[in-house]
Amino acid sequence: MTDVVQHEATPSRSWWSDFPVPRWWPDLVGPMDDRMRVEEFEEGDELVVRAEMPGLDPDKDVEITMADHTLRLRAERRESTRSEEKGGYRSEFRYGSFMRTVPLPAGATDKDVKANYTDGILEVRIPIDREAGDSHRIPVAHG
Repeated sequence: MTDVVQHEATPSRSWWSDFPVPRWWPDLVGPMDDRMRVEEFEEGDELVVRAEMPGLDPDKDVEITMADHTLRLRAERRESTRSEEKGGYRSEFRYGSFMRTVPLPAGATDKDVKANYTDGILEVRIPIDREAGDSHRIPVAHG
């Protein structure tokens, strides 16, 4: 029997994220901990999206865009350390880019979007205009 990791389904997640992930999958595609962790929730008339981005400079390493009812968070990490010791030196580096997309609810607007980075957490607040998200009846013409 194969161990399976279940992901909790949420309405805004993609259909792909609802599939069980076998425990060997991270060995095949790389560690899952390297991807950006994101949480999202509505608070009043705002969608709040928080993403873990420790050790990044938000001015240089982070890009936030909105298009086609989708929020895109992109970050690039570049770290290197070097220590010299008697008889040689040790150098380590870690780099990579990370991206997450979040589908936006009806009525989400790009006006007055606020982003804040504190203690390794990026928080984006997106206003939701409830009236703009309402559906409208389309009249049908008789031909």
